[in-house]
Amino acid sequence: MAVEIVYETHATTTDNETGIATGWLPGRLSDLGCRQARELGERRPGDGFAAVFASDLCRAVQTARTAFPDGRPPIHQDIRLRECNYGDLNGHPISLIAAQRAQHIDEPFPGGQSYRQVVTATRAFLHDLATGWDSSTILVIAHSANRWALDHLLTGTPLEELLQAPPSWRPGWHYTLSADWPASVR
Repeated sequence: MAVEIVYETHATTTDNETGIATGWLPGRLSDLGCRQARELGERRPGDGFAAVFASDLCRAVQTARTAFPDGRPPIHQDIRLRECNYGDLNGHPISLIAAQRAQHIDEPFPGGQSYRQVVTATRAFLHDLATGWDSSTILVIAHSANRWALDHLLTGTPLEELLQAPPSWRPGWHYTLSADWPASVR
C-alpha cells in the first residue's frame, strides 16, 4: 500500500513580495497570498484528503486555514515541516540566501541549520506518514526547502542539484510514499 502526497507551497507572503527570505520568522500572507490560499481550497475541494499537514510557521498555517476554513480535512501543524532556519540571516534578502545555498547543504547557516537537517526532519515526517497514514491521500503545505527534501528523499535527486535551481511555484506536486519506504536517504 502507499500514501499519496500532494505538496503545496504556502501562499505568497509580504516577505516574498519584497524579496525577503523569511526562514523561521512567522511571515504573513499578502493580499495576493490570501487569494491564492482561497483558490487552493477551491481547487482541491473533492480531492479526498484524509488530512492536511502544515508547517507550524504562521504563513503555512494561515494558508491551510484560509484554504479549509471549516477545518475539514483536519489540519495538523508539524514542526518538522518548517523552512530551513537561516539563523542570523532570517529576514534578509533572498538573493543573499540564494548565493549561499550550496555552502549550507551540510554546514548550518550561522545560528541556524543546514539543508541536510531539513532533509532529516522531513525523513522523520515521512516515516510517520508511511506508518500512520497508509492508503490515504495527504496534503502537505510547507516551504521550498521541504519540497527539495521530498524530491531528494522520494525521487533520489541529489540535494546539490535541487538547490541549484531557484524555488518554483506550481499548483501542487505529487508523490507516492510506499508503506515500506526506507527511512534513510538513497
